[in-house]
Amino acid sequence: MYLFKCAVLSLLFCCLFVGCNASDNAEKLKTKPIKESPLSQHELVFVTHNGPVTYYLNGENEPAGIEYDLATLFVKKYAPEYQIRFEVVNSISDVIPTLLKGKAHIAAANLSVTHLRKELVQFSKPYQDTQQQLIYNSEVNNKPKNMLSISDKIIAVPFGTSFAERLSEIQKKQPTLRWKVLRHTNSESLLDEVANGILDFTVADSHFVAMMQNYYPNLTVGMPLGQPETIAWALPKNADPKLVKKVNQFFDKIRNDGTLRNLLDRYYGSSKRLNTQDINTFLERTNTLLPKYKHLFKQAQEISGLDWRLIAAVSYRESHWDTFNTSPTGVRGLMMLTESTADLMGVTDRLDPKQSIPAGAKYLVKMIETIPDRIPEPDRTYMALAAYNIGYAHLEDARVLAKRMNLNPDSWADIKKTLVLLNNPDYYTTVKYGYASGGAPVVFVESVRSYQRILERYQPSHTPNYNTFRIAQAD
Repeated sequence: MYLFKCAVLSLLFCCLFVGCNASDNAEKLKTKPIKESPLSQHELVFVTHNGPVTYYLNGENEPAGIEYDLATLFVKKYAPEYQIRFEVVNSISDVIPTLLKGKAHIAAANLSVTHLRKELVQFSKPYQDTQQQLIYNSEVNNKPKNMLSISDKIIAVPFGTSFAERLSEIQKKQPTLRWKVLRHTNSESLLDEVANGILDFTVADSHFVAMMQNYYPNLTVGMPLGQPETIAWALPKNADPKLVKKVNQFFDKIRNDGTLRNLLDRYYGSSKRLNTQDINTFLERTNTLLPKYKHLFKQAQEISGLDWRLIAAVSYRESHWDTFNTSPTGVRGLMMLTESTADLMGVTDRLDPKQSIPAGAKYLVKMIETIPDRIPEPDRTYMALAAYNIGYAHLEDARVLAKRMNLNPDSWADIKKTLVLLNNPDYYTTVKYGYASGGAPVVFVESVRSYQRILERYQPSHTPNYNTFRIAQAD
C-alpha cells in the first residue's frame, strides 16, 4: 500500500510541475494509511535534510540547526525512553516520501503547511511563520512591478517545494508566467546563483532570505507571493495519536515558556541587523584588511580558546580593523580597549595589534567566565559580548529588570528587551547602576553575530595549537 501512495505522491509532483490542475488529484490522494516499515522500538527517527535552517554540522563538526535543536529537545523532555536518530535525505523533495515509506516517525525539515501536503500527512501545531518572496539580483535586474512584468524571465525553484505549488496557483491566473523546477538543488544554491547573475529569479522563504542577505547583499525582495504560511513538523496520517499529542504539547510548552522564542532568536535574531552597505564594506575589508591581522586572531584563539572568527568579528565591530581607531571617549586600537581595561590586561600600547587583539580576546573570556554558570551557550557568549560593550554591571541591571517583568534573565532574546529600557527613567531609576545607553550593546551583539556568521561562511576554522593554549592558561 505504501508503494501505491508513494506513486501517487510522485504523480502529484509531476502533475504539479508540468502545470496540471493539482486539485484534480485530490481524490487520488485519499488513500488508506500505509503500513509502516519496521522501525526499532527503541528509536525515534526524524527525517530532515541538510541546510542552514534545518540540520548541518557546525565548525566543531557537531550537529546543529533549529530542527536538530527542536528534535533533540523534544526527545529529552517528552520521549526520554527513546534514542534519537536522524535520517538525512538529499533534498526537501525526499522528506515526505521517506516519511510515507515508514522510514521515519517525524519530518522535521522546515516544511511549510500547504493544502497538497496536508492531503499526504498530518502536521503538528506550527512553530514559525514565513512568507514566500520573489528574489532577484538588484545589480542585474530592476525591481519587478508585478508578475506580468517578468513574463520574459524565468523563475527557478527547487523540486518538491511549496514554492512550486504557489507558482502553479499563480500560473492559473497568469498563463504567461515562466518558471521551472530543478532537481538536485536547494534554495541556498539557487539564491547563490541569483546573487551571481546566473539565474533571473527564485522564490524563497522570508526567514531564509534574511539570513542569506548577510552573505549576498545584492539579493533583493521583489514582492511577496501569496499569503503568509506556517512551518510545522509532519507525521504520517496513521501516526500514533499519543506521539501526535506529545508533539503538540511540546510546541505549546516551548512557545509559552519562551524556549521557542530563544531558539528562533539564536538562528535568525541577527539576520536583519546589517544593511547592504554594512555587508558590502565588510566583505571588501575581509579581502583588504583582514589578511594583515588574521594570524593574530588565530594566535588569540590559541591563547583564549575562542573561535578566531568571533574575535575578528568583535574587532571589526569595534574598529573596522583600523588599528589607529580612537573614539571620542578615548577607547583605542583594533579591540577599542579603554585605559582601565588595557591596564587590567597588561597592555602598554593599545595601538599595537599584537597587544590589543589577545588582550581583547582574554577580556571577553573574562566576561564569559563572569556570567552565571547556569546560563547555557550561546546565550552565555551573547551576554558576555554585551558586558564587553556596556559593562557587566549594566548587564546585571537588565537581568534584574527581566526577572521583574516575568521574562527569562538567562535568555539573550529577553535581555535584549530590557537592555534598551536602561535609557528610560521609569526603569533605570529602579536599578542599582542607573542610566545606560542600552540600545548600544544590543546593536553591538547582533552585529557581531552577523559578522561572525559571514566569516564562518567564507573563512575556514582554525585548529589551535593546544600546547600553546595550555601554557597560556597556566600563565
